[in-house]
Amino acid sequence: MDVFVTFWGVRGSIPTPGFKTQRYGGNTACIEVRVGEKLFILDAGTGLRALGADLLKRGVSPVHAHMLFSHSHWDHIQGFPFFSLAYNPTTIMRVYGKREGEHEIYELLNGQMQDRYFPVQFSDLGAKILPDHLNGGSKMIGEVKVGYFETKHPGGSLAFSIECAGKKVVYSTDNELDLLLVNREETMADPSIYRHSPPAFVEFCRDANLLIADGQYTDEEYPKKIHWGHPRATTIVELAYAANIETVAITHHDPMQSDELVDKKIEACRTRAVKLSYSGVVFGAREGVTIKI
Repeated sequence: MDVFVTFWGVRGSIPTPGFKTQRYGGNTACIEVRVGEKLFILDAGTGLRALGADLLKRGVSPVHAHMLFSHSHWDHIQGFPFFSLAYNPTTIMRVYGKREGEHEIYELLNGQMQDRYFPVQFSDLGAKILPDHLNGGSKMIGEVKVGYFETKHPGGSLAFSIECAGKKVVYSTDNELDLLLVNREETMADPSIYRHSPPAFVEFCRDANLLIADGQYTDEEYPKKIHWGHPRATTIVELAYAANIETVAITHHDPMQSDELVDKKIEACRTRAVKLSYSGVVFGAREGVTIKI
C-alpha cells in the first residue's frame, strides 16, 4: 500500500510569511499522511488552509479525514476554522483523543470558534465532525495502526506513529527531548558528547521509515530556551541513530530562523550524523514537499 507524506506547515510558534522564509515556508504545523485511500492530518496549524485548497483541486470527494492533534497550542489548531472542507456537508472529520470519552481537543476546536474569536460558529460547519479515540495507546483504523506516546512539553504533547504493511511514519513535535536524555547533565556541560535518548521513546520510534521531529533550536540557542518545550535539532540525530530511522525530517522551525539559518541548522545535523556514522537521510522539512514511503 502506498504511503505519501506532504508537509503543509513546518514553522513553530507563529506564522512567518515573508521573503526570508519563502523557501522552507512560514505556515505552522500541518502534515498530511495518505495511506492508500485513508487521509490522516497531523495537527491543524495554518498549513491546513493550503491542504484544504489542494484537496479541492485534486477533486478528492467525499473527504474522510482522521485528525491527530499533538496538543492544543495555537500554532497547532489555528488553521482549523480556515479548512475549506470543514464547510462541506459530505466531509467527515474524526478528531482523536487518547481515550474513550476524552474530548478535550474536540471541545477546544469548538471553543476557538466562539463569536468573540471568529465570525463562524463551530455548529455552523457543514462537515460531520466526530470525536474519536486511540484506545489509550493504539488503534487499528482499517488496515492502519495508529499509536501515540506522551512527550515533554508545557501542557503536554503527543507523538504519533502510523504503520501499515511494513511501513512506519512517526511524528514528534513539541517534545523537549533534551530534558529527557539519560545523560542530560553531561550533554549540557559538553554538547559534543553522545546524547542517550530515553529507551521507551527510542522503541516507539524504532525502525521508522520517516521520523518527522521538532528540531526548533540550534545548540547555541537552546541554553537560553530550556523548558520552552523544544529540543536541539542535533539531538534528533542521536534519536534517529539509536532507533534505526531511515529518514529524518527536522520541522517546527523557529519563527526567528530565516531560510539561511535553517540551512545552517540542518547542516549541523548532517555533520553530527557523519560523526555518528549514521547512514540515514537528514533534511529540513519544507512546505509543499511530498515524500513517498
